Amino acid sequence: MAIKRVNAGPRMSSAVVHGNTVYLAGITADDAKADVKGQTQQILDKIDKFLKEAGTDKSKLLSANIWLTDIGTWGQMNEVWDKWVSPGNTPARATVEAKLANPALKVEIMVQAALS
Repeated sequence: MAIKRVNAGPRMSSAVVHGNTVYLAGITADDAKADVKGQTQQILDKIDKFLKEAGTDKSKLLSANIWLTDIGTWGQMNEVWDKWVSPGNTPARATVEAKLANPALKVEIMVQAALS
């Protein structure tokens, strides 16, 4: 089975397609000065882009892992998530509090999606 890599770099790829599944890397915001809502929107926009490049979209999400540096911002992140996620196609999801590699980042999201 062929493996397709999207935005492949020396350390990681933004997305990998194997079989009928797309695996996205943990995605973070480009503007780390933005608040939780702003960072979440930036991430979801990037997820849309990488899913499209891989040949699918958010209506095919299978699972999502979300890391917040402050679990107290869960509601703020969900305000953006709930407007973005495809109604009736919500993925299995986990949200946890964690320290991220860049202390300025507040949110990181990783998803998997089906191609068909």
